[in-house]
Amino acid sequence: QVQLEESGGGLVQAGGSLRLSCAASGRTGLLLGVGWFRQAPGKEREEREFISAINWAGDNTYYADSVKARFTISSDNAKKTVYLQMSSLKPEDTAVYYCAAPRDGASWYFSANYIYWGQGTQVTVSS
Repeated sequence: QVQLEESGGGLVQAGGSLRLSCAASGRTGLLLGVGWFRQAPGKEREEREFISAINWAGDNTYYADSVKARFTISSDNAKKTVYLQMSSLKPEDTAVYYCAAPRDGASWYFSANYIYWGQGTQVTVSS
């Protein structure tokens, strides 16, 4: 089995920054990499929005258009940890942020392709 644990969420003012971490443990050899999703208030699990993803080597990254210019994803393969640096945060970035591991590399963008999920970390951006 694989366990994923997010950290780094919190309350920040608009325009501020946060760095989220996702630490993987267990049978990490099964994993291709990690993706980040977010679930905004009032949204259902099925409506989680893709944010970004990366393979463990760090040479393939994927971003949603809504965050491409503001968020940066990186990976530390030795630590099996993925980071999401979030800058220029906006109130609409408020959500619970989840990291997840995909079943395969067929699609990094769709939540249905992810089989392991963390518990989530709350990010709140005040205006």
